[in-house]
Amino acid sequence: MTFLQAIILGIVQGLTEFIPVSSTAHLVFASRLTGIYGGNPEQITATIAVVQLGTLAAVLIYFAFDIWNISTAFIRDHWALIRRDRSRRYSGTQGVRPLWMSHEAWLGWLIIIGSIPIGTVGLLLKKYIEGPETKNLWIIATMLIVVAILLTIAELVGRQRKDVQHLGIFDALVQGFCQVLALMPGASRSGSTIMGGLLAGEKRETAARFSFLLSIPAVLASGLLELKQAWGLLPPDSFEPLLVGVIVSAIFGYVSIWFLLAFLRRNSTAIFIVYRIILGLVILSLLWFGVISPNVAIG
Repeated sequence: MTFLQAIILGIVQGLTEFIPVSSTAHLVFASRLTGIYGGNPEQITATIAVVQLGTLAAVLIYFAFDIWNISTAFIRDHWALIRRDRSRRYSGTQGVRPLWMSHEAWLGWLIIIGSIPIGTVGLLLKKYIEGPETKNLWIIATMLIVVAILLTIAELVGRQRKDVQHLGIFDALVQGFCQVLALMPGASRSGSTIMGGLLAGEKRETAARFSFLLSIPAVLASGLLELKQAWGLLPPDSFEPLLVGVIVSAIFGYVSIWFLLAFLRRNSTAIFIVYRIILGLVILSLLWFGVISPNVAIG
């Protein structure tokens, strides 16, 4: 892999990881167009997962204050519980979280609960995820359209009343199980989880914010796992370009987070829905007429 190929992958990853348009779909096309590793699916999967560490860094930096508050509150509140210190009480909506637990500590539990589905399914389907099926354009195009339709339904039926302070176990489970859809190429992690948040009655910005926090455990686990395997899969001269790709994806990922949160404060996801449908239909048309191959590099 050359530096130019790594930079292109980093830009594509950074721009599409948090926007609900499917980073996998765009990365598969970018990997085909740049011709990295001759189309080897395992090497491409490892490269994509490692480049995702850049967008993970973007999340960690952007939400550093929130992550610090969640972590410290989680330790503080549970230490107080162990010590049986009942003097600490927090105001809040009864039934959403225990009154002895702060909102930040509760949010930590929701991230843990919401990460269980994708962690379990991801381990069970690890071989499939790394295989050539995850790069098949028929599947990618279909999932682009399917999630666009589901996102449309979520926009129409979602009540969009909940702020982050009102999230509960139901929200974590809904977005957690929707995140499992991201294992299907073309679904989009952010698109699936934002859809779940809207279906659970969350405001658009709330759904996006929790979606980004929920992505941290899954992306960290997959990225570190693939990084370990990448040492044996990728050529030694690929790691310097790969590091550059990670840095580039972090920069563009940070900008993407800022953009999407600002955009969703005043707008719906309609523009992303339309884009997904158009892209999906274009890919299906090209496949149908034999212009491109579902599995082999573009001819």
